[in-house]
Amino acid sequence: MSEMIRRPGGEMAKRPLNFFWVVDCSGSMSVENKMQQVNYAIQSTIPDMREAAKDNTNAQLYVQAMQFSTGATWLTTQPEEIETYQWRDMTASGVTDLGKAFELLCGQLSIPPMSDRALPPVIVLLSDGQPTDSYRSQLDQLLNMPWGKKAVRIAIAIGRDADRSVLEEFTGNKELVLDANNPQALVAMIKWASTVAKQVSTPASRRANVETSTPSGAPSSVQTGPVTIDLAVPDDFGDDVW
Repeated sequence: MSEMIRRPGGEMAKRPLNFFWVVDCSGSMSVENKMQQVNYAIQSTIPDMREAAKDNTNAQLYVQAMQFSTGATWLTTQPEEIETYQWRDMTASGVTDLGKAFELLCGQLSIPPMSDRALPPVIVLLSDGQPTDSYRSQLDQLLNMPWGKKAVRIAIAIGRDADRSVLEEFTGNKELVLDANNPQALVAMIKWASTVAKQVSTPASRRANVETSTPSGAPSSVQTGPVTIDLAVPDDFGDDVW
């Protein structure tokens, strides 16, 4: 299938690519300035995402952010084009209603508002703790939706108290749960995750047959839905802090 859609008259239309930040804003995120680090790191990715999107003839990148703690809310009612997107700082308080976050995601991944000709969406979930609500039925619903199955799902486990098993349930692949145990690692993981939008919009990432490991057995890429992601994730951030 062609990656470009030709409209009558010859105009070429880009395919929409939705990128979702889903951020744990529970009270524990106020400890050790985790919340401030998340705000800083995501804000700092925006210029690079705009630059990467500038020459992309395949996709129009849309960004939307959700915060969840006691309940969950989208910070904007609609996804916004990366060219005009502005990050809104989040604050930490309350508990960790992860099930509510998955419920809101399900609403956004339905058709509509998602387009049936969109590229696979990218969902980046950040959390430093354990769910305080019942999340499994909402997660099952998410993973059984057409766009939920096709989405590239990445999780960032912030600190040693993050429930990695829950995050693995969300990603469906332990290689896509990234550990951020200090501020430097958190910034690096968020910046890496932001580059996945570019990978998804690259036709080569959607080839049918790919190598999934190096000769030594260390994973170098991972198949997630219809997309293959290069796992060149930065490492070596010294001693744990969080």
